[in-house]
Amino acid sequence: MAEITAAIVKELRERTGSGMMDCKKALAETGGDMEKAIDYLREKGLAKAAKKAERTASDGRVFTYIHSNFKIGAMVEINSETDFVAKTDEFNELGHEVAMQIAAANPLYLVPEEVPEEVLNRERDVYRQQLIDEGKPADRLDKIIEGKLRKYYESNCLLEQEYIRDSDKKIKDLVTALIAKLGENIVIKRFARFAIGE
Repeated sequence: MAEITAAIVKELRERTGSGMMDCKKALAETGGDMEKAIDYLREKGLAKAAKKAERTASDGRVFTYIHSNFKIGAMVEINSETDFVAKTDEFNELGHEVAMQIAAANPLYLVPEEVPEEVLNRERDVYRQQLIDEGKPADRLDKIIEGKLRKYYESNCLLEQEYIRDSDKKIKDLVTALIAKLGENIVIKRFARFAIGE
């Protein structure tokens, strides 16, 4: 087992943003292995993030992004629990990235629950007719349609969209990671996108 020095604890704190006691515990639990300690803290942080998501986020900021051609812009409200977190570089970076995502990917809704039932029914009807025309077996249609609806959510719901800078992450993953890092609930509340001629 590697010796857990103050320098190692400091490095882990800098790399993860976690508290000193949490870093010491993580290193003790993982035998002083830095990478395993980072994984340990991430797992604990994500578990804490799920609990924090129940807390009220009533502070925050409004962020804007205007594309370089001045023809597309976006505005998004992101809430935090405190003004302190709303002023952090990480929070501001998230706001900028989400506003840029909205401008680039043009989501119609924030979450799947916001998609109106009539829109979903129309999509289901279109998918069903396409599948029948393609000769798909009737007993598999519902399962295939549900898969297509998931794709619809991934295209049209902001939190389900692939992050434009990293297709391995969704926008909701960026939010969850920041909740784990900053220790406060963070919520994307609402957004708007503007495009000339639309």
